[in-house]
Amino acid sequence: MDKKIKQYYQLKQKHKEIEQELTELRSDILNHCTGLGVSRLEVGSYLVKVILQERKEYDDSKLYEALPDPEVWRLLSKADSSKIASLLKLNVITEDKIKDTFSIKNISLLQVDKK
Repeated sequence: MDKKIKQYYQLKQKHKEIEQELTELRSDILNHCTGLGVSRLEVGSYLVKVILQERKEYDDSKLYEALPDPEVWRLLSKADSSKIASLLKLNVITEDKIKDTFSIKNISLLQVDKK
């Protein structure tokens, strides 16, 4: 068991290092594409795509004010975008009722494929 615990720890450390390296590379690639003003780039045998996406970030206190019904709030328990989207889709709540409870955050997704 000692070997497995040691191996697990070492792999977790390696995982952290790889995640950090991926974050830095992602940032460098996104900056390069932004500098060139492109959202699609072919480099050697790789195709790079930058996909812009909007995400709503809800403010818990504003959302609670907009949804004072304890039963609806209980379904959420905290602002969770996927749960809110489901409640909107099911017409439990309306977009109009929560229109002032979120801000839009633009996210750049990076996709690298081999041609």
